[in-house]
Amino acid sequence: MKNIERYIEQTVLKAQTIDADIENLVKEAKQYGFVGICVPPFWVKKAKREIGDANIQLVTVVGFPLGYSLTETKVIETEQLIKLGADEIDVVWSLTAFKAGMNWPKIELSRIAEVCHQQERILKVIIETAYLSEKEIIEACGICADAGADFVKTSTGFAPEGAKEKHIRLMRANLPSSVGIKASGGIKTYEQAVGLIQAGADRIGTSSGVQIVAGIQ
Repeated sequence: MKNIERYIEQTVLKAQTIDADIENLVKEAKQYGFVGICVPPFWVKKAKREIGDANIQLVTVVGFPLGYSLTETKVIETEQLIKLGADEIDVVWSLTAFKAGMNWPKIELSRIAEVCHQQERILKVIIETAYLSEKEIIEACGICADAGADFVKTSTGFAPEGAKEKHIRLMRANLPSSVGIKASGGIKTYEQAVGLIQAGADRIGTSSGVQIVAGIQ
């Protein structure tokens, strides 16, 4: 696939991430032309410095990885990360509130979307497809779209399963064309990435971006 690197957000979100990981992440993004990097909130400030004026989107996570933080905490975290230089926010939605049958996820996401869009930032919502039925995935897509999400994302990478082509196709069929899809979780090969893109993914979140790009040759 031509220009597959422009789909890839090279990611380091492991608990034991150190400064050298961030430096290497930015180096790889510059070398291979990745569209962005995704880093833990703690490392946003350093990542911003390392990126400099390079054309690399700085992505970070909010309410990660379980999503059951207080809404106020997520809003404040979003505001602070934007101030530190984040271009895109990947928030874990309130799966717990969704499973409880509450309307709260939409309210929460609307508030976070407002913060992002006031600052001209992108909001991606992680719905964690591993814990959802197909019916729930369809419902989740509707909630995210109505709340103002720019992308819906499959996974944190911390659940038992990650991105699946069937889920990407289901999401694409139930999201407006204005809302993108980020596939993430367990994507390690060129073949996997291409399959997910062909199924409808607009972004690929992976810690294996270099291997994926190398798989083109």
